[in-house]
Amino acid sequence: MAVPPAFFEQTAAGFEPLAYAASAWSREMVNGPAVCALLARCLETEHGAADFVPARLTVDLFRPTLRRTVSVRTNAVRTGNRIRVADAELVQDGAVVARASAVFLRASEQPPGDLWTRDRLPAPPPAELLGAPGQPLWGSDAHPDGWTTELADHQNGSRKRCWQTPVATVLGQPLSPFAAVATIGESTSLMTNWSSVGVGFINADVTIALSRPVQGTAIGVEADGHLSTAGISVGSATLFDRAGAFGSCVVTALANAQRTVDFAEEQFAEMRRG
Repeated sequence: MAVPPAFFEQTAAGFEPLAYAASAWSREMVNGPAVCALLARCLETEHGAADFVPARLTVDLFRPTLRRTVSVRTNAVRTGNRIRVADAELVQDGAVVARASAVFLRASEQPPGDLWTRDRLPAPPPAELLGAPGQPLWGSDAHPDGWTTELADHQNGSRKRCWQTPVATVLGQPLSPFAAVATIGESTSLMTNWSSVGVGFINADVTIALSRPVQGTAIGVEADGHLSTAGISVGSATLFDRAGAFGSCVVTALANAQRTVDFAEEQFAEMRRG
């Protein structure tokens, strides 16, 4: 029987990165979605509560995470009646390589009044196009067919979007919606920094803000904006599921032009196939 895909396997020593955790920048590094998913999973498992909504996740990606054993340590910052705050650190070879903080809010009633919201909400792809977990659909405004399975189809200068059910964070353990959001939310960097020649920025962080729990684990992210000057970029995106938009993401990134990831190159053929 085939082993289902996952980012990590949990062992007595910690978490072992699997093939799906490999980065496009280097096969010896762990990719950002895997790091974000693991930190989110540990924060939710150790500090979440059934009547609290995970409302914000911020991850700082300040050192490369290599494809070697990692561990996660967490601590509660605040455990209140309406707000819970917790921090986490990803540790490798005795050094902290990434950190995260999460805010969990108790759900309540909506206040009265009319509020402005985004005029055009992103739309999920047709159900018949969906693939297995870890096999994304890609879209861009400039592509005439809308959603396709080929990354290279959408290497253009227009707005980008992605939709997928992520692979499990930890082998043999169910994927939580919050970890799925962390996985897809990290792709804000890809959606907002992907140009007509590839991705020339590497993200330093991601902040994911949620207005409600995601429904299921099939999630989309659509670029809202990109700003960049002197090699520093800020990207923003909207998260959505089949019930509509439910959150926003913001990333900052640094230019990495000498190692631009060109998805039209043959070395990314496997990634293009999902």
